[in-house]
Amino acid sequence: MEQQVLNVVKLLWGRLLINMIIKQRGFTLVEIFVALGIGLALLAGVLSIFVSMKTTSKETSTAGELQENARFALSILSDDILRQDFWGDYTGTLDSGALQSIPGPPSGDCSGEGINNATFPTAAGNFRTLWGATVISKSMMGCINDAKLSSDLIQLKRVVSNPVTVTSVNNFYLVTNLNDGAVFSGAGVIPTVYNSRIWEYQHHIYYVREETQGSNKVPVLMQGRLTNSMTFDPIIDGIEMIRFMYGVDSSGDGIVNAFIAADSMTDPFWNNANNSNILAIKVYVLARSILPDHKYDNDNTYQIGDISVSFNDNYRRLLLSSTITLYNAGVDSW
Repeated sequence: MEQQVLNVVKLLWGRLLINMIIKQRGFTLVEIFVALGIGLALLAGVLSIFVSMKTTSKETSTAGELQENARFALSILSDDILRQDFWGDYTGTLDSGALQSIPGPPSGDCSGEGINNATFPTAAGNFRTLWGATVISKSMMGCINDAKLSSDLIQLKRVVSNPVTVTSVNNFYLVTNLNDGAVFSGAGVIPTVYNSRIWEYQHHIYYVREETQGSNKVPVLMQGRLTNSMTFDPIIDGIEMIRFMYGVDSSGDGIVNAFIAADSMTDPFWNNANNSNILAIKVYVLARSILPDHKYDNDNTYQIGDISVSFNDNYRRLLLSSTITLYNAGVDSW
């Protein structure tokens, strides 16, 4: 169709040019209006194509951004959860009675629900190296005051995967062999543990908060990290909700019997040594576009674990999930 129109325009302009050369006369009003009309029709077609391409490009960019943010968030959470409860060369359950020394709590320490659920183990009960909750208040764990309601929070404790040398006074470390160990500050003296290696001690917390950007509220995935204190930083924009379903072995046969949401988990599952009753975690990440698209209506319902979440707005969303096996659960050696 466009080619036919172009041919007609060429023919018309060709005839007009021949008439001007041969007859030495200008355009008639009819010829001018016909040419203008055809030109306007062509311009409208070009503009329509341009607008369509721009809209498609914007939608593609938004979809790509959603996928990138959701996959990045899922990757970070999965990698950290996979390494939860890893203690380097040390075998057995990490508790205060098995360690030579444990430093005092760091500045701004975060303590989850239940006993023995702060950054470092104490003498009371089993040390909770894994714990999660569904956020029902903006203030959580004594160190968070901006958590997004109805999303989940998870905390993990472990050492970083590779042995290190003490290079920072702002970090905590675990020096250990197979049977003995000590946690110490990088600003202090390294405890004597024979035939040992040193690992960076880490306490991570993940949750979602909302940040105001102009007239828009943007959900952000936050990470709490242990240095010489607990510090929090935004790591990924556009993560609207995270939720975790904990695969528990209630019969002791090493097989997951059920996946349970954090708000339905009971103390016996959290209190078990090395969290050996929790064998896997299903992770759900709901990503949302940063800005609304007023040409798009989102009235979808998303099944996030055991709950359904519905919306009625102009934001695009993407839900991703993954199941992570906790290989360190109940393991005595690595």
